[in-house]
Amino acid sequence: MSSNSDLLNPTKTIRAVLCYVRNEDQFLLLLKSSGRFGGGFWNAPGGKIKDDEDPVVAAKREVLEETGLTVEDLQKIGFLEFFFGPGKQNPDWTAEVFFTNKFSGNVRESEEGKLQWFPKENLPMSQMWQDDHYWLPLLVEVKKFRGSFQFSSDSRDLLSYNVEEGRF
Repeated sequence: MSSNSDLLNPTKTIRAVLCYVRNEDQFLLLLKSSGRFGGGFWNAPGGKIKDDEDPVVAAKREVLEETGLTVEDLQKIGFLEFFFGPGKQNPDWTAEVFFTNKFSGNVRESEEGKLQWFPKENLPMSQMWQDDHYWLPLLVEVKKFRGSFQFSSDSRDLLSYNVEEGRF
């Protein structure tokens, strides 16, 4: 497993996916296990895209691994860039964000963390990454977005951001 410093200051951009699974007006979120990157934060199922893996395939794989659900008809809704520390030309992470309300199977937890359905009007924002406050409301309203976020070198503080609605 990579150390957090490798994840916050990688030699090349880490490509990732997030997939928000919606059931009527509720979203399935994962409370990342402590000791893992993002530990203690609620987030959508997701993870790193493997070399030469299509982002949709990666999102389906990650959802299945982390939740036990098989998802279909993924809609790309957003693109995010993350910089951990000042003065970087290239993002440390990018995330393609997907959305679906078509799934099958039974929810089962994994070592990644605890799963819980949340009503869209009661998402646990105080226990989510700081950037989520700026783009997650767009996702809930099914509006496309693109965001760029600069965090402190230790990822604890969001220093600046830009979110544009309507494009990736």
